[in-house]
Amino acid sequence: MSSLTIDTAVQAVPVQTARLRAAQDEGPAVKAILIGIALLFFVLFLLLPLILVFMTAFGRGIMPYLSALSQSDTWHAASLTVLVAVIAVPLNIAFGLAASWAIARFEFRGKSLLTTLIDLPFSVSPVIAGLMFLLIFGRQGPFWDWLDANNIRIVFALPGLVLATLFVTFPFVARELIPLMQMQGSEEEQAARVLGANGRQMFWRVTLPKIKWGLLYGVILCNARAMGEFGAVSVLSGHIRGQTNTLPLHVEIEYNDYHTVGAFAAASVLAVLALLTLALKLWAERKMVQDGHHG
Repeated sequence: MSSLTIDTAVQAVPVQTARLRAAQDEGPAVKAILIGIALLFFVLFLLLPLILVFMTAFGRGIMPYLSALSQSDTWHAASLTVLVAVIAVPLNIAFGLAASWAIARFEFRGKSLLTTLIDLPFSVSPVIAGLMFLLIFGRQGPFWDWLDANNIRIVFALPGLVLATLFVTFPFVARELIPLMQMQGSEEEQAARVLGANGRQMFWRVTLPKIKWGLLYGVILCNARAMGEFGAVSVLSGHIRGQTNTLPLHVEIEYNDYHTVGAFAAASVLAVLALLTLALKLWAERKMVQDGHHG
């Protein structure tokens, strides 16, 4: 290295040090501003609406609130919401495990296409998804004559709600497990195979313990979206009171009918479910971090 280059480098060191000190001097102020903006958005768009939901729900007292929740339509909407989630989430678990296993462990033609298609519900509006199922299984669809002849109802019935929920939720489990399984690798599974373990034993004793917290994290997100889905379910439900209204749809109908307490009482149930989901999500994240450190 020439003396000129060395001199230039030596001269550049104080300049870079001064810039670093200036950046550090600006750090606390910039940090405070960014934290303040984040807290402002949190209060205005998350905390304040949540408080208003509960204030409006209990605005006329506890008895009107309990009376609104005890209505038969509210109970049916809540039970239907749970039923749809109970059907959709296990199916998503099966799909997510199969898709993540295939993508993370094997090379095959169409792998990149499958990975792209998993993200499709993130880019397609839920309302458009509902319309697609309506065009396929509705009166103008290609399957209507056969469905009607066999007295099978998809749209405006439970199967349609499940289909809509499956479409909008199926990326969550797979998207959580694919990068996790790719990062972990397959060395332990190959060792188990060499030691004589069959596929079932390898999955239950090696693979599942390694991905259990990631799987739980994906299931929590999937269940939250299933219970809170509105757009696709709204298109396929027909808004039939006491039959096809889930809890989010019930909130809209009660509000449009000027039953404010009933609408916000049902909304408060969804808010409580959201808070529980957030708590479970944080717990699952901590477990994942702990497992990562132990690994």
